[in-house]
Amino acid sequence: MYLEVQVIMFFSMLLYVLFHSSSQCNVANSVLTAYKLSVAPEMDILEYSKKEWRGNTPVAKSMRKGYEAVARKFASIRQVRGDNYCALRATLFQALSQATQLPCWMQSEDFTMLPENLLSKYDWIKQWQLKEKPSRKTGEISDEIKEYLLLLKKKVGKWKCVSDIKCPVEKQEACDELFKNEEEEYRLYEALKFLMLNTAIELYNDEKNRRRVPIFSLLLFACDTSSSPCQLMHNHLNQIGHSGGLEQVEMFLLAYALQYTIQVYRLYKFSTDELITFHPSNPEEDWPVVTLITEDDRHYNILVRTCQETML
Repeated sequence: MYLEVQVIMFFSMLLYVLFHSSSQCNVANSVLTAYKLSVAPEMDILEYSKKEWRGNTPVAKSMRKGYEAVARKFASIRQVRGDNYCALRATLFQALSQATQLPCWMQSEDFTMLPENLLSKYDWIKQWQLKEKPSRKTGEISDEIKEYLLLLKKKVGKWKCVSDIKCPVEKQEACDELFKNEEEEYRLYEALKFLMLNTAIELYNDEKNRRRVPIFSLLLFACDTSSSPCQLMHNHLNQIGHSGGLEQVEMFLLAYALQYTIQVYRLYKFSTDELITFHPSNPEEDWPVVTLITEDDRHYNILVRTCQETML
């Protein structure tokens, strides 16, 4: 009898988790596991909202209203795998999906020489932590990161071909194919992190040389845990993908590293002036724009298919 009760309790708890959890990461991961993708197929925004927020709590009602507002401009949402790389994953997927040519900074002859050049100047970069790999010797770190940067350049080149595909189904399949290789994916994210470090070093040196820098850079290096690029690497960049994701100030750094404007709909800020946040705050006119959506500044999904624009 006791065993039967325990079994019933177990399955009751399991059903509760499956049908009543409002954790976006858990739902996203279950869907993505089914599709074996890091970025799930498109889903109608309003259908997604009803599925995710079925209760009548104040938070659920506010989230549904937020999604309704976003649905006036975007028709679909793509769920992103919920791990500590999700901000990088969502941004890179959007950036690649819109790529029509190699960014200027990627066309530079010195692009793949970044690891070697930086390591020759900053010995502390030897402590860069690669995903699921122990410490490496200086030469090995340089070679591996160079390989990751080459892979990023190759992926951008492939996505240029994808952008020329006219058939929506074929284009969807081609896009998904580029995000099916998990090992390659994580290498791309490590490449992005290294580009962020390079950008941080440039901004830090500019500030020291009394050159004009963006406000976020001043805030970044004013923090006790990131008062220098070395500290930023140790306490923040090395942790991304392992024990934490991107903080808001690091989203600005990512935008500057990629030279993309990252527009984020922050649903928990619905009915405030902070519903839509731009990274950077004053976008460069010639930078492409990627659009993400978040409910909590931790997990990010992708907005696609713009509708006829109306005021939010």
